[in-house]
Amino acid sequence: MQHCDFGRTGHASSRMIFGAAALWSMDQEEADETIELIRAGGLNHIATAASYGDSELRLAPFLADHRAEVFLATKTEQRSGSAARAELERSFERLGVAEVDLIQLHNLVGEVEWAQAMGPGGALEAMVQARDEGLVKWIGVTGHGITVCDMHVRSLDEFDFDSVLFPFNPTLMSNPAYAASATELRARCADRNIAVQAIKSIAVGRWAPDHAGPRHSWYEPLTDRGAIGRAVGYVLGDGQMFLNTTSDATILPALLDFADEFPEPTEAEIAADIERFGMTALFDDGELATI
Repeated sequence: MQHCDFGRTGHASSRMIFGAAALWSMDQEEADETIELIRAGGLNHIATAASYGDSELRLAPFLADHRAEVFLATKTEQRSGSAARAELERSFERLGVAEVDLIQLHNLVGEVEWAQAMGPGGALEAMVQARDEGLVKWIGVTGHGITVCDMHVRSLDEFDFDSVLFPFNPTLMSNPAYAASATELRARCADRNIAVQAIKSIAVGRWAPDHAGPRHSWYEPLTDRGAIGRAVGYVLGDGQMFLNTTSDATILPALLDFADEFPEPTEAEIAADIERFGMTALFDDGELATI
């Protein structure tokens, strides 16, 4: 597993981060098996959220014995300071911890929510207070949708966040406006040593309305091993990027196969995968603007 400094935090994080949304509805036995799988794969960075079902509860037994071994991140979707602080404290209780390494303002893309969270008495103010109290070490921001990179740039203009997270895959990057915004955001992050996390990187697209099989994530993921490897390489081939694993735990073994060595795909190979698997953008400027 490749490790490198997670931005300015100085933590040598695995470049593949375990997206603990995969534990959302698992029982404890299955969750324990999944956590052992990612430990064996060398992942030492775990990202959960207050809104990820039972994820925090499923992590608690592992954290009771191994908290010091991992960089632990969580998220809050609350926008007022009081609600965000209460949610953070609830996360501590559910995780069985006294502090986390990274708290992220989750999916901060809407104008009204942005103004509330970033303004007086908002979630950011409360998380800065939590940082000052030693409850969190670092503060990040995440988002979905076609405007996320523009909103992250705006957020960075207002506050010196320590990490950003946004969707990054070939179909989204084929949108010229999205690609330009992502490029500007990444340049800002490089200048200020802000960690950059990618999500939705193995997405085929939104599920077809008539899909009758299981759905372990809200979008359809790649399942072809070669295509998964090329998708990993598309992200991790750039040394700036960290890749969050999918919420579909059935894909984890294939992802971990490429955690250390991955192909660096050509444009032609990426184009062929898009055509072969019918990959489409998760977000666009119209009805798919948000999750």
